[in-house]
Amino acid sequence: MRLGKFLKSVGQEMKIVVWPNAKQTREDTSTVLGVSVLFAIFFAVVDSLVQLLLKLL
Repeated sequence: MRLGKFLKSVGQEMKIVVWPNAKQTREDTSTVLGVSVLFAIFFAVVDSLVQLLLKLL
């Protein structure tokens, strides 16, 4: 009984969700990928610097 009520509630909520359009989805995906690449480069540089400092010790 409670499962049926829950599923009905989920269905009602899904009707009022505002889904992004294709353009917004592409923009958001591009942003996430770009930031991920920047963080990867940053951490690679930091890792290299830490390795270099540890070799000097």
